[in-house]
Amino acid sequence: MTRYIIRRLLQAIPLLFLISIALFVLMQNVGDPLATMGGRTATRAADRERLTRQLGLDKPIYVQYLYWLIGNDWARIDLDGDGVAETQGTRRGALRGDFGTSLVNRGVPVTTVVWDRLPNTLLLMLTSELVIILGALVIGIYAALRQYSLLDNLVTALSFIGFSMPIFFIALAAIYIFSVYFKRWGLPSLPATGMFDPEYGKTPAQILVHMILPVASISIISLAAYSRYIRSTMLEVLGQDYIRTARSKGLPKREVIFIHALKNASLPIVTVVGLDIPLLLGGAIVTERIFAWPGMGRLFLDHLERGDTPVVMGIMMLIAFAVVIFQLITDITYAWLDPRIRYH
Repeated sequence: MTRYIIRRLLQAIPLLFLISIALFVLMQNVGDPLATMGGRTATRAADRERLTRQLGLDKPIYVQYLYWLIGNDWARIDLDGDGVAETQGTRRGALRGDFGTSLVNRGVPVTTVVWDRLPNTLLLMLTSELVIILGALVIGIYAALRQYSLLDNLVTALSFIGFSMPIFFIALAAIYIFSVYFKRWGLPSLPATGMFDPEYGKTPAQILVHMILPVASISIISLAAYSRYIRSTMLEVLGQDYIRTARSKGLPKREVIFIHALKNASLPIVTVVGLDIPLLLGGAIVTERIFAWPGMGRLFLDHLERGDTPVVMGIMMLIAFAVVIFQLITDITYAWLDPRIRYH
């Protein structure tokens, strides 16, 4: 297993390298960071020329990529075109954990910009994932045990409806019903925007009540998909010979379902969860924008629109690295769930 883990990590190095090249090239054609540096006023031509030299945007794309990857503390650059080499904005490069500074938030390191928003996203998305997994397990297992019953048919219909609705429709409908109309009807309403009410401050109670609508909106679609997936895998496993053997031996029904059946039915589910969890770092762009949740999704969209290459690259490389790590964790979980699986 140790050799397998080391080999997978070594294989990830060229993969991450290729991903970084593709993302960097794509970012060169997205937005104009200099256009927004003057705030509400357009950037003057003289300032644009000066900033282009200072930020190294006048260099060939491969030079810009090398500066981003390995830094420019090894190079002295002629910034003002007077024939004298200077070093300005020295950074150590992404390979050493320095993703540079934000072009929008001038002088603020990318790591600071990202880490300011990451806890908010993890709080929202991990809570949603927990609700999705627990809810899907309960619904999926019950539907599998009561196949073609009234409740199973009802769950199936609601699952298809939930999975078919776009997230923006669910989010806006939740706001209209539980925030607008509940207040109009004189019922206790839920907050529709933000992470807390400034009047009360950032207290746990405020954060919890502001999370209800975003978490519910995120969970509905995935809960519908997960529950159907679990139902399908459980039905397949419950029809296997070793389950019938376990039942014929007189084992308790709970042990047959939760130890023998669910453990083997979890392998496909682990794959789906292993793919979803790394994407949590990127946040829910639509949901965070609608509910004004200060997370990674809003951060990514705001800085992408303004062509802030360092911040966007930092977010995307964080997600790419998380995908590699969690896929490795998924493979290890496979071996734990199914002793027949061996990695060499």
